[in-house]
Amino acid sequence: MRQLVIDTETTGLDPRDGHRIIEFAALELVDRRPTGRAVHLHFDPEREVDAGATEVHGKTWEDLKGQPRFRDRVVEIVEFVRGAQWVIHNAPFDLAFIDVELGLLEQPPTAALHDGVIDTLALAREIFPGKRNNLDALCERFGVSNAQRTLHGALLDAQLLAEVYLAMTRGQESLTIDMGERGGVAALVLPSAAAGQAIVAVIAPTAEEAAAHEAYLDALDRETRGRCLWRATT
Repeated sequence: MRQLVIDTETTGLDPRDGHRIIEFAALELVDRRPTGRAVHLHFDPEREVDAGATEVHGKTWEDLKGQPRFRDRVVEIVEFVRGAQWVIHNAPFDLAFIDVELGLLEQPPTAALHDGVIDTLALAREIFPGKRNNLDALCERFGVSNAQRTLHGALLDAQLLAEVYLAMTRGQESLTIDMGERGGVAALVLPSAAAGQAIVAVIAPTAEEAAAHEAYLDALDRETRGRCLWRATT
């Protein structure tokens, strides 16, 4: 399966107010593995950048003058993103901006380009209801280092989101959960008194853990369109 982890930075919050994309990044995963292929572009938005947006990503219109315009690179973007499943944090925001940019150039809308969208914010809210689920909070929750993220940037945020997404959906490609050298299945196999034998420690989940596990599987089942491997084999 080909997936693209996508992020944008913009001049403001609402494309209906004439705000534009100033940075676009799309990182490719194939069968959940980064391929090293990506598109990362900055754009001259041909308008001022709101002060609030500059506080988030650190860029002003003056910084972006001389960069290509979105229309200068749209063919490259469309060719790269077409036919893949898109992974986006707070997908409605980015999709709205991309759709406006494509519409201005009479290009196909996003719905005609992608093979489905996974909104990692919606997924996180289902798995962790009532908790903070922005990218920084998810990085902390899944042990993804975001020390270099003093400002938002489309490429850096896409790289962090790719790690978070893979951690959040780990287990879909295999029933073996990778928990490092001290974790996973091996950690539950304990040596017995008899040489050459082993006993398996069976740890029963609490009711709260079982409910959280079912909620996690429900979310994965929806996101994978009924192809949750765990439920297919249990």
